Amino acid sequence: MRTVLVVLLSIFTIMEIHSQNRSTDRQPVASGRFYSANEETLKKDIALLFETCKKTSEYNTVRAIISPHAGYVYSGKTAAAAFSSIPKNAVYKNIFLIGSSHVMAFEGASVFNIGDYITPLGKALVNKEIANKLIKDNAVFDFPVTSHAQEHSLEVQLPFIQLYFKNIPKIIPIIIGTVNEKTIKQIAEVLQPWFTNENLFIISSDFSHYPPYKEAVESDKLTAQGISSGDPQTFIASLKKNSDKHIKGLVTSMCGWSAGLTLLYLSEDNSRLKYELIDYCNSGDSQYGGKEEVVGYNAIALVEYNQKSNEKKEHKETFSFTEKERELLFSIARTSIKSRLSGQNVTKTNVQWMPDQLKEHYGAFVTLKIDGKLRGCIGRFISSDPLYEVVKASAISSAFEDPRFSPLSKEDFDRTDIEITVLGPLQKISNINEIKLGRHGIYIRKESRSGTMLPQVATENGWSVEEFLGYTSRDKAGLGWDGWRDAELFIYEGVVLEEMRK
Repeated sequence: MRTVLVVLLSIFTIMEIHSQNRSTDRQPVASGRFYSANEETLKKDIALLFETCKKTSEYNTVRAIISPHAGYVYSGKTAAAAFSSIPKNAVYKNIFLIGSSHVMAFEGASVFNIGDYITPLGKALVNKEIANKLIKDNAVFDFPVTSHAQEHSLEVQLPFIQLYFKNIPKIIPIIIGTVNEKTIKQIAEVLQPWFTNENLFIISSDFSHYPPYKEAVESDKLTAQGISSGDPQTFIASLKKNSDKHIKGLVTSMCGWSAGLTLLYLSEDNSRLKYELIDYCNSGDSQYGGKEEVVGYNAIALVEYNQKSNEKKEHKETFSFTEKERELLFSIARTSIKSRLSGQNVTKTNVQWMPDQLKEHYGAFVTLKIDGKLRGCIGRFISSDPLYEVVKASAISSAFEDPRFSPLSKEDFDRTDIEITVLGPLQKISNINEIKLGRHGIYIRKESRSGTMLPQVATENGWSVEEFLGYTSRDKAGLGWDGWRDAELFIYEGVVLEEMRK
């Protein structure tokens, strides 16, 4: 009897060990709903999406993409555009596939390590060695794989991966269940050793959920600009700004914002990395979607430039304005102020004849001077509005809302000179030697305090770099003369347009 018990115990032990080691593949839950469950139909659908999507072939090294995960009839072309930013000959060891949980909350990240992911196109192999190491070595990754069972966000990316890459890399599927910024930063810190050009990171996320069409376009643009800044806090601020607008129907600006924030923490302070906005649409652009409650989709690539290509890119992105475009901007600024002085509604701009350059989403400041002395200066760093609208609003604010001056009078208006400064994106710096006087404006931020001075201010006053920083820190940010030394420093380029009055 004792012998029988020993044998039975041995059998049960072997069975238990076998059960624990047995692979349990993650079965598809989105096929037949978000995309076709039929292999051949799915191949044809994705081939058509890649054929008709927006193409970008100028990027040599793509380190990450942000791709939507809705039904392919809504967001498939935008997702294809995100993947198409990756060179066809690119080779990666692994793909870190990261999304935010739609089905459950937990204080960390869950890594799928017990099998592979299945789609109608076959298996997407999981790198279980890396997955197991993440779980074993880091408590923040030790959460149950059950969070993957009904989560669609990662699965929807897989058919694109399976058909785009000739040699399909292994994947590390990660679901983030927390909204705690400190925990998200921990997750990024753990992933940092793998954040190299040998691996691709794919962030799966849609953007705005359920606002009307026009409001979705505006909020999605602001969120994308927050991401393209490369700064986690600027991104978080863009989400808050959207929330503070109390837009009808808006429940989130980005459903996978925690995954997006993880990527921003990973890429932070790397001057060779730049976020490129690839494409945009929302569900209202689909024949299957309405305009009243839409979901937004951005395709964004994180591109690595070497010094030589960076210089080429900077040269390419230098913006300038024709004489006609300059005249239009000054006409908009002056007409807007004049209308307010006359007690009339500001004239609505006719967009049909507006040049494309003035429709770009640049930040801008409008400066007013009388006899060479400052009379008002207000503007925006980043904007979801086109440049001509930013100039219109900033001109009115500079004339009537600058708290340093009384509202502009009709008599003063006739003597007022207008200067428009069009701004490029913010770039965080770690060394003040990166500041080029006359070329760069500076923005200083510490906790809730911040301030800026435009590029021309330093040269107009004959300041050194440290004086430029000191005056901005003391007079604009309220941090004291040396407050910039332990604050965040940003630079931006500006094109200064001066009015040629007759």
